[in-house]
This record gives sequence, C-alpha cells and structure tokens, in this order.
Amino acid sequence: MTNKSEEILVEAKELQKYFPVKSFLGKTKKEVRAVDKISLSIKKGETFGLVGESGCGKSTFGRTLIRMYEPTGGSIFYHGMDITKLKGKELNTYRKKMQIIFQDPYSALDPHHNVREIISEPMALEGKLSSSEMEDRIVSLLKTVGMKPDDMEKYAYEFSGGQRQRIGIARALAVQPEFVLCDEPISALDVSIQAQVVNMLEDLQQELGLTYLFVAHDLSMVRHISDRIGVMYLGKIVEISESDELYDNPLHPYTKALLSAIPIADPKTARLSKRQIIEGDLPSPLNIPTGCRFHTRCPYAKPECSITEPELKEVSKGHFVACHL
Repeated sequence: MTNKSEEILVEAKELQKYFPVKSFLGKTKKEVRAVDKISLSIKKGETFGLVGESGCGKSTFGRTLIRMYEPTGGSIFYHGMDITKLKGKELNTYRKKMQIIFQDPYSALDPHHNVREIISEPMALEGKLSSSEMEDRIVSLLKTVGMKPDDMEKYAYEFSGGQRQRIGIARALAVQPEFVLCDEPISALDVSIQAQVVNMLEDLQQELGLTYLFVAHDLSMVRHISDRIGVMYLGKIVEISESDELYDNPLHPYTKALLSAIPIADPKTARLSKRQIIEGDLPSPLNIPTGCRFHTRCPYAKPECSITEPELKEVSKGHFVACHL
C-alpha cells in the first residue's frame, strides 16, 4: 500500500454498462446489466481493490471506467474532467493516462511480434520519440520489470507466464500512465510467481506514483495490496471500506460469506471456524432479482429485501454498505 492523497483521480457516477441480448431475428429482447448505476471514487496514489464472484461485473466496470467499453449511462470523471462522451483525439489524451494489465499473459501478447514491437507499439502511436529514444525507453522498461535488454528480440512463446505478465506490465507503462487497471493480473500465474508480481506492482506504484484499480478473486492478496476495497455482486457495489476495516468488521452478508471462504492454513483453526456458506447459484444477469439482488441467497433475508433495493450508505467513517439489516 502507498501514501495516498485525498485528491480524487478517477470517479464514476451512476455508471452503467448494459449488453443487449438479441433474438435470432436480430431484435433486442433483453439486456445484461453488467454494471448498474455504480458510484465510487479512487484517490490519487491509492490501490482500490474490487472483489466478487465470477460474472459479477468487476472487469466490465474497470474496462468501462477507462473507456475501453462505451458506457451505457452515467458519468466518468478524470481529475474532475467529465470524459464520458469524449471521442477521437480528445479521448486519446486520456487513454494514455489510463492503461490496463490484462488477466491472461498468454493471449494478451501478439505471438507474431517480438518484445521490442510489443512495447514500442503504444509509444509509436504517441509519435513523440525518435527511434533511439524509443530503444532507450524499451531497455529502461524491461529493467524496471526485472527483464534483460536482450529479451526485446524474443517472442512471447519463449517466456514463462510470469515473464509474459512482466512484459504486459512494461507495455502498460510505456506511455507513462497515471492510472492502471489491473484486471486480475495474477490469477493465471503460478502461486509462487503471484507474490513476485504483486510486490513489483507495489514497488512501481511507489516509484512512479501510480494509482491502481486492482480486480481480483484472491481476497487475501487483495487485502495485502489494497488501501480500500469494494465488494461487487451482480452489477452492484454492496460494500466499500478501508482494507483492514472490511476484513475485521464486514457488514454485508455477502462480504461475510466471501471472507469466510478464505482458506485457513492451520487445520485446528479451520475446524473451529464457522463457515458461512452461500447457498444457491448466482442469479442470471438476464433475470436480476427485485429488491436486494442478494436476497435469494441471503440467510437473513426478510420481506423488505425482496421489494426495496437498499442504498449504499455510510454507516461509519469511510465504511459504506447496501443492506437493510
């Protein structure tokens, strides 16, 4: 974790991303509400962790936030500037400031390009560096992520998964961004490599003053790297808090169940611990439950939960939760 300021770098207000589902004849029948009116802010220099089950919309939210996906509704602010509807050259200015590290290092790198071409591509699009300056920057980036200058002549298939992810990180840093979406950057890596990559990301954050949105499934790793954490369920944020506060005092039943699922290394402690099992399957995003979206799986649900959707409210300093309980 880093020393963050109180300045808001990126902010989403009522952000929406819906995907239309068309019939055989091409008519829109339904829509998947992957991101449904989410409002949150990320402070300059902090790491904001985003967790939740597969399919809850975490990656879609991140990609919409950096304008990789066009938002369906709501607003995105960067340094207080509304960038929701920017296009062309105006949008490209902000694209350079917001980059992404992809989940799968095997598919994220072009197998037909060597490392030099992979890292130089975003710099070439910017068009401000000469060939020699670009060469020097590639060498510097490779050293920064723990690779050798000679590696620039090699192709992606010649590297391990961890090395490929380092190349992906170097590519993301090529245009000197301020904000980086880390879209599950360690989930495809061996456990022994995950800690190395996370430690490197922390070092880069300190060195370059980066701000991260860190999307992940590994709740213990998210606690390690994040300043604040948001918990997402079926397109909605259900809880936001400082990292330690969330783990020590979870309030939403879904958050409690997620945290109780974290493996405990000590067998005796594991046997004595009370697990909160989430019953049932995640509802289809095509048929979202009315009221609280978690009520169909919540052991504490009451009639109000199936009727009225709870608002995200601050219940203690910096701790927000959307729950009628």
